[in-house]
Amino acid sequence: MPRVFIKTYGCQMNERDSEQVSQMFIERGYTMTRTEHDADVVLINTCSVRDQAEQKAIGKMGMVRRRRVPLVTGFMGCMAQSRGAELLDTKVDLVVGTQKYHRVVEYVEQVIRAKEAKQMDDERFSIVDVEEETESQNAIRDHQLKDQQGSAFVSIMQGCNMKCTFCIVPYTRGSERGRPIADIVEEVKRLADRGVKEVTLLGQIVNLYGRHEFPVVDGKSPFVQLLEAVHEVDGIQRIRFTSPHPIGYKKDLIKAFTYLPKLCEHVHLPLQSGSDAILKKMHRPYSTAKFEELVASIREARPEIAVTTDIIVGFPGETDELYQETRALCERVRFDNAFIFRYSKRRGTPAAEMDDELQLSEQVKEARNQDLLSVINEIALEGYAKLVGTNVEILCEGPSKTNPDRLTGRTRTNKIVIIEGNDRRHIGEIFDVRIDHWENFTLYGDPALSV
Repeated sequence: MPRVFIKTYGCQMNERDSEQVSQMFIERGYTMTRTEHDADVVLINTCSVRDQAEQKAIGKMGMVRRRRVPLVTGFMGCMAQSRGAELLDTKVDLVVGTQKYHRVVEYVEQVIRAKEAKQMDDERFSIVDVEEETESQNAIRDHQLKDQQGSAFVSIMQGCNMKCTFCIVPYTRGSERGRPIADIVEEVKRLADRGVKEVTLLGQIVNLYGRHEFPVVDGKSPFVQLLEAVHEVDGIQRIRFTSPHPIGYKKDLIKAFTYLPKLCEHVHLPLQSGSDAILKKMHRPYSTAKFEELVASIREARPEIAVTTDIIVGFPGETDELYQETRALCERVRFDNAFIFRYSKRRGTPAAEMDDELQLSEQVKEARNQDLLSVINEIALEGYAKLVGTNVEILCEGPSKTNPDRLTGRTRTNKIVIIEGNDRRHIGEIFDVRIDHWENFTLYGDPALSV
């Protein structure tokens, strides 16, 4: 059978989608490879959040084809959804959108059969499928687990209805569609039976899960009902979720942090801007005052919780004064960390059509990016220093990517911890580590107890 390589760009949802496709190939008897060099089928799962991600994907495919043209090449994911048939200009055989992951293996086999039958002697054979498909969210349910894997992603929904003016995702992922709670819980049980101790629930606006499909019960939203059901699964010791929206943090979800101990002490809370004027232009339906109140409520519900965020600098019309509002808010809120992005014009989004005089130069965006990073880093590193000499609980994920002679894991607050040695019995286990130092947003220490 052919050998398959899948390269993934973008978010955790893309990683989960690629895992699903890989498992489908394995079930059909294909072999997955770690590099494209010996692959017969090369697929790239793409991201469209920023132009740089699209250019990386196109460049990667060009490099693959220059070295050796595989039997089948193709693009999947958000860029495939947004660009469609125009990607055939890159000479790939497949372009498969975000609601068609479950059809990828079938399409690959169609291309292979066509080539074997020499149908391409007269004209090129290709497949483009970016159509919507009902119930596609229910197709992302199978897992390709490694030995001793302790953590897994679980896709609970697809799509987004928010229509932020800077974001292409609603146009590439479609409208919100949630999976039934019972199906998700059954998937989590299967993972627990295979040794998984931590699950991360995935959705584009994860804390708005099920709001159109499922009822509120006893004052609890479908998402809180799901959290409670997953919390009851034996063997699962940690629960995370991403990526939420501030408006999805209702009182019931904040309260859940007071009585669901398996919920990890970390929330990712995308701010995007600390200026009310820019938030309005972005179509973000909250004020900076409401955002600060929300952070305070979350911290009151679960002391010591880590709050991280996303921020876009250089959005059209962001003056120096408006940028300073974002900077000041970050100093007040004191995030544990932040992903800071320079605004990237995305074709098909309202922000891309804003007047040219509102668009900022790359030099201004970069300057603000670096300035805000310095603010965030100074605050965040204070938290790392405070952990020296303390014990922190980690889930050991496996060998460090930068040094295989060390192991890496994550705290409940989502901080990376490195421990010396490569004792495989630690992998997939939860235990305490005594922190002795930190550097570059990484904690270092040794197991505090015999494990």
